[in-house]
Amino acid sequence: MRRVAVFLASSHGHDPAHAELAADVGTELARRGIGLVYGGGRTGLMGVMADAALKAGGEVIGVMPRSMIDREWAHEEVTELVICDSMHERKAIMAEHADAFVTLPGGLGTLEEIFEVWSWRQLGFHAKPVGFLDAGGFWTPLLGALRGIVDAGFLSASTLADLAVAPDLPGLLDALEERLRSTEQPAHGG
Repeated sequence: MRRVAVFLASSHGHDPAHAELAADVGTELARRGIGLVYGGGRTGLMGVMADAALKAGGEVIGVMPRSMIDREWAHEEVTELVICDSMHERKAIMAEHADAFVTLPGGLGTLEEIFEVWSWRQLGFHAKPVGFLDAGGFWTPLLGALRGIVDAGFLSASTLADLAVAPDLPGLLDALEERLRSTEQPAHGG
């Protein structure tokens, strides 16, 4: 993997462990020589992760719509700041620059972003792996709900199994690499 797109919150949330996780992810990606592609923000978990990656000497590519840059939300010190016109274009550019997708704690925007790229994989629009970093069990309730959706017949078990999930970044990166090496395409359906 040359680059990973990470979706995460533009706020800090209530638990300081989330900011620690974001910093650890930024540092570890840089240490491994994996470029970071993210939403380009300077605040919240986004800013913490980008700062840590930059401090560790990593490549950081931010992607942000012009309207958000005009509000001064952009991280001006990233390696490259890609300016686009819409949120949809932002996700497409991030997807184009990344070899895999990871999600850290976040809210509606984070969920929308990771679900869209996961849907794209399931539909065969790309073959890049998608993963949830379930540190501290943050995503466990959501993953349980997804198993309920499988049980209800609206999501295939193979599509859910295709999702990489791990409690720590090394385990998640290993799972993503395994999926990249696999020649099998993701299951279609549901």
